[in-house]
Amino acid sequence: MSSENLMISSTNRPLSLSLRPCAVVALALATALAGCGDKKDKPASQTAAKVNKEEITVSQINQVLAQQRAISADQAASANGVILERLIDQELALQKASDQKLDRDPRVMQAIESSRREIIARAYLEKIGEGAPKPAPADVQAYYDKHPALFSNRRIYNLQEIDLEATPAQVEGLKTVLAQSKTFPVFVEYLKTNGIRFQGSEGVRSAEQLPLASIDQFAALKDGQVVFVATPKGAHVIHLVGSRSQPVTLEAARPAIEQYLLNERKRKIIADDLASLRRTAKIEYVGDYSASRPPAPVAASAPAFEKPVMSIAPGTDAAPQIEVAPRDVPAASMPADTLDKGLKGMK
Repeated sequence: MSSENLMISSTNRPLSLSLRPCAVVALALATALAGCGDKKDKPASQTAAKVNKEEITVSQINQVLAQQRAISADQAASANGVILERLIDQELALQKASDQKLDRDPRVMQAIESSRREIIARAYLEKIGEGAPKPAPADVQAYYDKHPALFSNRRIYNLQEIDLEATPAQVEGLKTVLAQSKTFPVFVEYLKTNGIRFQGSEGVRSAEQLPLASIDQFAALKDGQVVFVATPKGAHVIHLVGSRSQPVTLEAARPAIEQYLLNERKRKIIADDLASLRRTAKIEYVGDYSASRPPAPVAASAPAFEKPVMSIAPGTDAAPQIEVAPRDVPAASMPADTLDKGLKGMK
C-alpha cells in the first residue's frame, strides 16, 4: 500500500476551503465525534502531536487506520506516520476555517446537520444488523450445493464484448448477420464495413466476477459461443473465446459464503425493520410531494440473456468474492484470428 492510497476522508480529494466547504464539515464533525472537546483528561501518552494549542491523539490515528483496507502489520508503522501528517494538515485547515468562521456559513451548517443525521441513522441500522444470526454449517453447505457454477463447477472465462449503436430495425438485421457469420471476426468486419459504430473490450473473468443473476447462464455457454443482447441504444454482444475449469472446495469457499450469507441476513433485518417503522409511523406527503408514493418493491429474478446485460463487471448483485490461490494452469488460448488478432481495429 502506497502512502498515496491512505485517505482521511472518503472523498480522497484535496482540501479546498473556498471550493469544498463540505470538507471542512467533515473535519469539524470528525473532531466532534472523536470527543476532542475536553482535552485536559487525555493522558500524555495519547498525544501524537500538538498543532498550536490543539492535540492530535493516537486514538485519532487508529480510527483512520481502521478505515483503511487490509493493512499488514509491517505496513502499519509507516501508515501511522502518513496518517499523522494528514491529520496535522487537517487540523491546520480546521483551525483556519474556524478563524474565518466558516463553521457559521449556512451551507456548512446545513452539511454538518446532514452528516450528523446520516451518521446517527447509520449507527442505528448497524446496531439492528448486529442481530443477524451467523450462518450455520448446514446453511453454508446448502448455498455451496445450490451454486455449482460458483464453486464445484467454477470456470474462468475469456470474454470479448462489443457495445454497438443501432436502431431497433438494424438490431434484428445484425442478429441475423451474427448467426450467419462463420467466425466472430467476420461479424466485426461487417460492422466496420457497414459503418456501425461500436466499442469493444476483452478480459478474463472468474465466475464470481460475473453478475450473480447471470452466472448459471454463462456456465451453460460453450467455448466459441456468442450471446446477442438487445439494449436501448443497440446491442451488447458477448463472445466466449475460451474457458477453463477451476473448482473451489467447500472449505476454501466457506469464509466467503459465511460472510455473504451474514450480509444478506443483515440487509433483510434492516429492510424489515425500516418497513415496520414505516407502517407504524404517520407519514404525510406535503405540497409538490403530495402525490409521492414509495416505489413498489421489485421482485428479484434472474434475467435471461434476452434481456439487456450491460456489463460483465461485478455490480451490486455480485456473488461471494472468493480468494483462490493461483493454480499452475495455463489461461485459455485465444484463436489467432479472433477479432482481427485483437481489438486494436475497433472503433
